[in-house]
Amino acid sequence: METKVLTAHVPLPLAEKVDRMAARLERSRGWIVKQALSAWIDQEEEHRRLTLEALDDVEAGRIIDHQAVQAGPRASTQTTRCRVDGPEMDRQSAVRPVAPV
Repeated sequence: METKVLTAHVPLPLAEKVDRMAARLERSRGWIVKQALSAWIDQEEEHRRLTLEALDDVEAGRIIDHQAVQAGPRASTQTTRCRVDGPEMDRQSAVRPVAPV
């Protein structure tokens, strides 16, 4: 597999945690960072997938009124529709913004 070098400045406490983890697991710093980055990317991809799935549910009318949610699962077996006021969210905005590093 081809690789590419990425460089990142991280806070010293985080770098020290990476070093401790690498020593404890007897792995390289690079291995630890690759594992963490891979897990984070997987998590973000799953978040996006679930967000798009939820948007599909809204578009199909599969929604539950806020009051019904607050009342709990035993209060009603009916699914009700509600109108959401506010800015629309399109599929391109269905991702979390990345915090500056």
